[in-house]
Amino acid sequence: MCDEDIKQKLQAAIEDEGYYYGYRKLTHALRRRYLLVINKKKVYRLCKEMEILNSQRQRLVKPPRKVAKTRNITRSNQLWAMDIKYGYVEGENRFFQVV
Repeated sequence: MCDEDIKQKLQAAIEDEGYYYGYRKLTHALRRRYLLVINKKKVYRLCKEMEILNSQRQRLVKPPRKVAKTRNITRSNQLWAMDIKYGYVEGENRFFQVV
C-alpha cells in the first residue's frame, strides 16, 4: 500500500474521532480498522509530513527534596520535634488542631 493511501486513512481516522491522537494510537487504530501491517515509525513519519503531530507536553521539573540536617546529639532533651495536624469537623463547621 502506498503512502498516499495510508495518509488518507490517517486523515479519516482523525476526522472520525474528532481530535488528534498520538502516532502510537493512530498506529493501533490503523491496525484494528484496516488490518494494516504497519510500523509506528512509518506512521510517525507520515504524520510529520502531514503536519498533524501536536507538540509534546513539557514535564514539570520537581524541586530537589530537602534533606534533614545531621545533628550531633549528646544528651537527652537536646532536640525536640513537633507535628501539628489540622482537621475540619463537618457537622460543627469548625477546625481543630492536634499538637
